[in-house]
Amino acid sequence: MKPDQAELFAAQGFLRLDAFHPKRRMAAIRQKVLDEVKRLSARTSPMKSLRQLPFFQQIGKLSALVDVPGLHDALATPELIELMARLGDRALTPSRGTQLLLSPPSQGEWTLKGLNWHVDVTADPPQRLPGIQAFFLIDDVSPRGGATLALAGSHWGDAMGDGSASALRRLLKTSDDLERDLRGSGVSIVEMSGRAGDICLMDMRLLHTPSINTTRHLRMMATCRCFPRA
Repeated sequence: MKPDQAELFAAQGFLRLDAFHPKRRMAAIRQKVLDEVKRLSARTSPMKSLRQLPFFQQIGKLSALVDVPGLHDALATPELIELMARLGDRALTPSRGTQLLLSPPSQGEWTLKGLNWHVDVTADPPQRLPGIQAFFLIDDVSPRGGATLALAGSHWGDAMGDGSASALRRLLKTSDDLERDLRGSGVSIVEMSGRAGDICLMDMRLLHTPSINTTRHLRMMATCRCFPRA
């Protein structure tokens, strides 16, 4: 790990690792996912009911229906966990394995309005890193292709204790042009699109959200959460 990577992660709460996993490994996982989705598509009931759900619920439902044995061992390798531990400056342990993040194609028009911005854990105290989440790109994911969005720099809001976190959450709910309104704030939207084999690492204090897959391709990602050892 390069020193500037640790500095960037500390400042932004986000770090992209390009081509961390070899394409051959990701291609094998991708094929297993496609085989499972094809099997589901042959049964009209699950896929029909999927389309009736809000787009972010479609992700959870489809991901739960697909099982890829060996996914965690293939993606959350000891080398990655060691790198994450160095970023967090403490020993980390994966929790509950690795879960798929799948979005069906053609979910609708792109928008940043009405998204489900949230954090998965509460940092106590706010200044302490609660954990690091890894997002794996199983296949190439195009911009506006359903990748998770995160607000780089948003982990500092609660830590500052100056009301900026509450102001940011209000802005996320009310803004008509979020990218414009975030300019100069020290917070920016990052889209976890990229190439198969890339990994995005996120401080779990960052606000993040599912996004809409506007493309004709299934969005294939997976995620693993790592927490400090007790």
